[in-house]
Amino acid sequence: MHLLDLRNIIKTYPGTPHPAVDISDLQVESGKLFGLLGSSGCGKTTLLRLIAGFEQPDRGIIILNGRNLSGITPQKRHIGFIFQDYALFPHLSVLDNVLFALKKLPKAKRINKAAGTLELVGMDHLRHRMPDELSGGQQQRVAIARALAAEPDLLLMDEPFSNLDAGLRETTRREVRRILKKAGMDAILVTHDQDEALSFCDKLAVMHAGRIQQVGDPESVYQNPETSFVACFLGRSNLLTGTARGSTAHTELGVIPINTSASGEVLLSIRPEHLGISRSERTDSPVISTREFKGHDITYRVRFNEKIFLVHTDYSHMYQPGEHVEIHVREPAVVIEKGLIKP
Repeated sequence: MHLLDLRNIIKTYPGTPHPAVDISDLQVESGKLFGLLGSSGCGKTTLLRLIAGFEQPDRGIIILNGRNLSGITPQKRHIGFIFQDYALFPHLSVLDNVLFALKKLPKAKRINKAAGTLELVGMDHLRHRMPDELSGGQQQRVAIARALAAEPDLLLMDEPFSNLDAGLRETTRREVRRILKKAGMDAILVTHDQDEALSFCDKLAVMHAGRIQQVGDPESVYQNPETSFVACFLGRSNLLTGTARGSTAHTELGVIPINTSASGEVLLSIRPEHLGISRSERTDSPVISTREFKGHDITYRVRFNEKIFLVHTDYSHMYQPGEHVEIHVREPAVVIEKGLIKP
């Protein structure tokens, strides 16, 4: 049995021509940190609010641990929610913020439970601080402690790292992942950050225009995108058309290997790191247009036949704009679509 099962979910807001959420089928397994990844306005936060009960679907059912949540109020769904701004009570101390989630426990047990949860997130030593005396990362830990203290069946997190600066964001999400795994907490993370989704989640769903484009573990979704949107949104990709014959395709880059046998016109995706370049003496060969030096690697834009290809190389490969190069395909291209399709 799945932890969460969504069936035929439709949510449309008045005055809008298309549904904000249109999902026929989505399951979330227990024991996984699940991610909803998509650009702003794609419906991921609306979906989270539907699961929490803050919004009601026009159609469809949401099942949590075998229980149909239709008509059940948010307070009775046994779901925790961490908002983007953490939503701590500013007039309550760290300890009192966590105690607020334990009102149903006998008074004698509340302090020990709250203290134990704060210790889990490394905040027990700051139990008497007020929220405005904490850093953003510390406030987030308190919000997690408050959510965990209530022992929800599922924890929902809406862009929880977006208010942190870049340096703190990476360390905080790594620590939050450790805390959730240690607590054995099932969670769904909503994010627009691709690196965040890839590093934090055990499994993710890519959303676009209210629909789920692809579901899978981060590695498989990244390496084998099923649509051009997934290919270009989750990381960078080069899209090109070609004519497939078995395990190869004739393209503007020449005859290249493809990841599945096909015949006829195809749309292909090649990640920039799956291409390589070398210097060329030919004046009709591809030309370096620009380069972005990022320390550990370099991204080149290479112009060939009026089209730009992205190529990632390590820091030791140094080429300058204007140089002629050859482009080498180092991994099979992924067949995204078959038929007469243009990227």
